[in-house]
Amino acid sequence: MRSYPHNSPEAAARIVAMVLIADGQVCMSEFDILKKLGAERELGLVPQLLPHLVYTLREELMLGGYGTGSLLDNVDDSTLASLMAEVSDPVLRRTVLRLSLAAARADGHLADGEARVVEAARHHWQLFDGEEPVVAPRARRQATRPEPPGRFGCALHTPP
Repeated sequence: MRSYPHNSPEAAARIVAMVLIADGQVCMSEFDILKKLGAERELGLVPQLLPHLVYTLREELMLGGYGTGSLLDNVDDSTLASLMAEVSDPVLRRTVLRLSLAAARADGHLADGEARVVEAARHHWQLFDGEEPVVAPRARRQATRPEPPGRFGCALHTPP
């Protein structure tokens, strides 16, 4: 997986992108909420770059032999730690976490992969200051149940 410059918009956006693809499908509701929150502007990205970064990350994971099951099944903790280490600015970390949580919750379903990436960010960045847990116990049980296809209107979004 490529490296991005430390604290760059691309390094920060890749973490948000990882949350978006963590459940194997990118919902339009996730992109819609990020657009509403001005995610590209807040991360310092040029307009329309976020979908391209999502697509690039997905391609890197698939080319890297991660194409079976969830794209994150074979992303180990050290890889997640390396990605998190590329973002050290405290304000940027909080922005990434806020945007990631908003995107993960946009489709009404918090998948295990989404929770894993968000929890890795919280752990590596030590952002626990009274914030609610990513998945409440009842929601965690619901999140592990497979959902019928299309229940939340999700489809893999591939940029042009």
